[in-house]
Amino acid sequence: MTIAYFLTAIAPIAAIFILLVVMRLPARIAMPAGLVLTVVLAAWVWQMPPVRIGAAVIEGLYAAFSILWIVLGAILLLRTLAACGALDRIRSGFMHISPDRRIQLIIIAWLFGAFIEGAAGFGTPAILCAPLLIALGFPALPAVVLALAANSTPVSYGAVGTPVLIGMRMGLESGGQPADIVAAALDVPLEAYLQTISVQAMMMELSVGVFVPLLLCVLMTGFFGRNRSWREGLSIWRFALFSGFAFIVPAFLVAYVLGPEFPSMIGGLVGLTVVIFAVRRGFLVPKSSWDDFAPGLDDGLFPVHETHKGVSASPPENTGAIPLWFAWLPYILIALLLILTRLHDLPLRAWLQSVAIIWPDIGGTDISARIEPLYLPGTVFVLVVLVTALLYRMRLRALAGVAGESLRTLIPSAIALCGAVPLVRIFVHSDVNDSNLASMPLELAALASSVTGAAWPFFAPFLGVLGAFISGSATFSNMMFSLLQFSAAQDAGLVPHIVLAAQLMGANAGNMIAVMNVVAVASIAGLSGREGQIIRYTLVPMLLICTLAGVSAWLWTMMLMTAI
Repeated sequence: MTIAYFLTAIAPIAAIFILLVVMRLPARIAMPAGLVLTVVLAAWVWQMPPVRIGAAVIEGLYAAFSILWIVLGAILLLRTLAACGALDRIRSGFMHISPDRRIQLIIIAWLFGAFIEGAAGFGTPAILCAPLLIALGFPALPAVVLALAANSTPVSYGAVGTPVLIGMRMGLESGGQPADIVAAALDVPLEAYLQTISVQAMMMELSVGVFVPLLLCVLMTGFFGRNRSWREGLSIWRFALFSGFAFIVPAFLVAYVLGPEFPSMIGGLVGLTVVIFAVRRGFLVPKSSWDDFAPGLDDGLFPVHETHKGVSASPPENTGAIPLWFAWLPYILIALLLILTRLHDLPLRAWLQSVAIIWPDIGGTDISARIEPLYLPGTVFVLVVLVTALLYRMRLRALAGVAGESLRTLIPSAIALCGAVPLVRIFVHSDVNDSNLASMPLELAALASSVTGAAWPFFAPFLGVLGAFISGSATFSNMMFSLLQFSAAQDAGLVPHIVLAAQLMGANAGNMIAVMNVVAVASIAGLSGREGQIIRYTLVPMLLICTLAGVSAWLWTMMLMTAI
């Protein structure tokens, strides 16, 4: 690969980073600019056929609409609950569990988020958890940053195991069968090998993921506290580690016994139950609580616990009159509906997926676009909004006002996503070209693995991050890079399932800096235009988690190779 090809392949990633993070342009400007640059370089240097570039853009617009539908549903739900007074009631309920912001953060972002990740995935946890944190009184910026950072470890098994069962499986297959290099190396069926990878990843998470709750608390007090004190976050270390194990241990057992479908869902539910019980009993809870955010963090805050421009519901003026279970009912309905629509054994999933808007073989290429509108989490959100409006007896005029405000809020995100997602799809589909090259991400990955050699286990998670960053999905990252990770491990004489476990861990860490996730959550929190600032914060936990994952992968590799 020549210098010109290398610079072209790295350009989409560099453009996103420079325009968003370095130049601090809003995503609504940075993403369309990055798309134009990518189109020009893909056609001029990489020599992609124009019809393929156009097909990739159309596929990206389909995907962007899917994301926007999810975001719109989440904003509608948030504004409806705020107008009804339910968010204020949820806030007061959490204050009765603990006034400590660190404990609230762990319960909402880490444990409830893990449960939602296991049920739905694809950015849904941060979309739900950031508004909940804001409803509790968190300023918008830390709420968004911390919700994104928490949505890491559980992502490996999100959406009922999709990153493994679809992403990694398809990544290791060719034509519906294990790729030749994979088939030659395995002495077990691919299904059993995927479970081995899942268990290995959870074993590595015992030394990585368990620290995530503590990391969240340290980030909150160090970046966003009045005193900018890391020590104030570290002071809750015993409770934070307990909360980490409360999720990781049951998740590991589920991965070992049942496979990759339910570790996040069951781990999150068990952890949520155990930790709330522990808080009520005062187990490992610090004697002094923390609630000391720095002033000035509310800029851009979407006023979720205020009545919206005169839009109100007919029920209670005093939110204390709302039973706590009734305030939580919309979220309970969302969780139940997401589970029921994601389980393979129930007919509901297949029925919802059968309703699809499809554009096959766009322009005669092998690229197809598909939207399953009824299956998208956004449809669940909208359905629950309608149910909530009936339960709280909202006037039709009030509901219409909420819908209008939500649509106006969505405009900057729509511009950003319609630039970002097509950019990513051009990057991914660049494998068909007149330069006799693989796709841009595969060329970059092959170059990286050839340079690092036997040290590849340490760097493997960073390739997973790259895939999630550019595609917005751990599933797509695994689909894109699993075969390359397997091949790199084989060529270097390493243990492939450890390298693939590192890929899983990197893909989940990359979720917190994925541009599409950041744009979506920023839109909901009223922080459109500040996406680069958010990524600058989430880069810190991403790099820490990836470094720990790399060290863990290298140590496991050395241990197993020594044993062999």
